[in-house]
Amino acid sequence: MGTLLASFFGAAMIAAAFAYFNYKFSEYKFINFDAWVFYTQKEIFTPSADRYIVLFFSSKSPNTVDLIKNSKSSYPIIAIDYYQQRITSNANVTFLRSGTNTMLKFIQRFNIYRSPSVFIIKKSKEKLYKQDSMIRELDTLQKLSTKIEEL
Repeated sequence: MGTLLASFFGAAMIAAAFAYFNYKFSEYKFINFDAWVFYTQKEIFTPSADRYIVLFFSSKSPNTVDLIKNSKSSYPIIAIDYYQQRITSNANVTFLRSGTNTMLKFIQRFNIYRSPSVFIIKKSKEKLYKQDSMIRELDTLQKLSTKIEEL
């Protein structure tokens, strides 16, 4: 009787763990760059890398743009400015802006409550990307270089 109860309990634990991780994975959201149009300084953004670090930030904070431009990471960075300023991109960081409707959809889809926030997206299909990490809120962008690799 004890072994039967133990095997039932073990199977229940495995099923619960599987269900929990399936649920956590399904929480991650998609971003379709065909449906949502983002702009670089002069043109429509078309993703080309397999993974990106997405950074949602406010350009009104002091030294923000300089800190982002000087950050180092193993993936290219997509920096989306809440205030929609035209900022010149560099080799590692692409600054994006969008229309109000797209920005509101982006904020709502990813449940962004604070700025700066950062997460990773991974290519699923041609222009369809899936969130590949939890959304992290940064206290300051000075932590950006050290925290990116921990996502």
